[in-house]
Amino acid sequence: MSTAEGRQPMGSSDGYTVISGAEVADGGGGPLVRGDILLAGGRIVEVGQPGAYAATDGVVIAAAGLVVAPGFVDVHSHADNAPLLDEHDTTKILQGVTTEVVGNCGFSLAPLEAPHEETLAAFSGRIFPPLSWGWHGFGEFLAWADAGGYVTNYAPLVGHGTLRLAVLGIADTAPDSDELTRMGRLLDEAVEAGVFGMSSGLIYPPGLFSGTDELVELARRLPDGLVYATHMRNEGSRLLASVDEAIEIGRRAGVRVEVSHLKASGRANWGMVDGALDRLDLARREGVAVTQDVYPYDRSSTMLTTCLPPWFQEGGNQAVLARLDDPASVARAGAEVDGPRPENGWEGQIRTAGYAGIMISSTGSHEFEGRNLVELAEELGVEPFDALVHVLRAERLRVSMVIASMNESDVDTVLAHPSTMIGSDGLPPGVGGKPHPRLYGTFPRVLGRYVRDRGVLGLPEAIARMTSLPARTFGLTGRGRIAPGYVADLVAFDPAKIADAGDYRDPGHPPVGISWVMQAGRIAVRDGRWLGARLGARLRPSA
Repeated sequence: MSTAEGRQPMGSSDGYTVISGAEVADGGGGPLVRGDILLAGGRIVEVGQPGAYAATDGVVIAAAGLVVAPGFVDVHSHADNAPLLDEHDTTKILQGVTTEVVGNCGFSLAPLEAPHEETLAAFSGRIFPPLSWGWHGFGEFLAWADAGGYVTNYAPLVGHGTLRLAVLGIADTAPDSDELTRMGRLLDEAVEAGVFGMSSGLIYPPGLFSGTDELVELARRLPDGLVYATHMRNEGSRLLASVDEAIEIGRRAGVRVEVSHLKASGRANWGMVDGALDRLDLARREGVAVTQDVYPYDRSSTMLTTCLPPWFQEGGNQAVLARLDDPASVARAGAEVDGPRPENGWEGQIRTAGYAGIMISSTGSHEFEGRNLVELAEELGVEPFDALVHVLRAERLRVSMVIASMNESDVDTVLAHPSTMIGSDGLPPGVGGKPHPRLYGTFPRVLGRYVRDRGVLGLPEAIARMTSLPARTFGLTGRGRIAPGYVADLVAFDPAKIADAGDYRDPGHPPVGISWVMQAGRIAVRDGRWLGARLGARLRPSA
């Protein structure tokens, strides 16, 4: 038993809390140990044997039969806008998540620069709900977020796509030296404001127009300890080449790399995750700091516009909508989507999932939701590609989809790897519709389906991947462990009952089996109900 510095004598009336009789998962990956946890001042003071603090004055929380673990860290979230909403985003806190890493896949809500401010606002509307844009720099954005307050702790990344858009717009061109310097200065300003790194989204405009050298030059500007997180260029037939590029960026830039939502899309590519993990393991042995994350589902989700070829996506929303109104452009795109793979190697989501594998999940009007493109084509009396075009035109590009292109055996393989963390990758809050159920159930699903029911990995190891590993990777100081001096972000759950509750047609259900969630020593969730106070904080990288 060890004691944190500055501990006051037990028995004083200084606000001690005792969690008694818990099965303690300390986040380190070792066996669970039955014990009591002593808290004060929002931090863990000591962990002892059952009954060790019976004489302590203060609140006692009985936890017999429950596992108490560090609060979970969602390493791949898109809840950048959560602090700006009047409604409270409880989708993660109800899962036991106390910290979210936001700004993934190259998307962040700052910085904005003239003359491309309206382009970013319009582009963000493809995936985010309407926002009131009142900021420009990343520091200004964070001031707005701070004013709104945080349901969970907030660890932001700056998006490479947003940096590129601020300087170049959505253009299929390489930056010249001046433009790259301007992007770098915006990155430096975001670092100064307190981001944890930079993300890229290399299947999305404008990131898909960038080259490896551009990404290396920007990643080199990240201080030691910050992260380059990447939605790679290809997760299908060119998965291995995309892994190689991510590793190359990390090696050349000397920066830590996080491979986002590792998967193999498309039946012909199932099993390729083994080779991807082999490459990542080799890079680790060679000294590249690289990890990966996964979500525990065999379907993915993103914006419907990614079904269109890269050339179709150049320019802002109005340029894309103009092409959708142009019969020649639509015919050319349809030929590329349905025909042989183009020489540039672009695959798109239709090639990996088929039209029946694309379900409309969320739209601006909430029309079309819950049906796949074959079903919609039958309703509309058109071919499936024309149904895709119809939905995008009708919804002014504000359409998200769920994609059936993965294999659960691959999910098992990635989940079982010791360098894998967990990320929800859910849609931003406030979108509505039928978003992928990972928004509501990712972490309980790991603990229920993949730990308890299927034994893909053990409970202590799963908890370590949700807590201490992401805390080390992203530099979340004082979080991710149950140990003296750590912040008392904790979750208590029944290991026999914890489970996700939603599905793809009816996703919006909170999980079951979570007894309570604590943030800095204060109860935020009790018996599956959020208690109404935004107790989270914006985190900053450790010095």
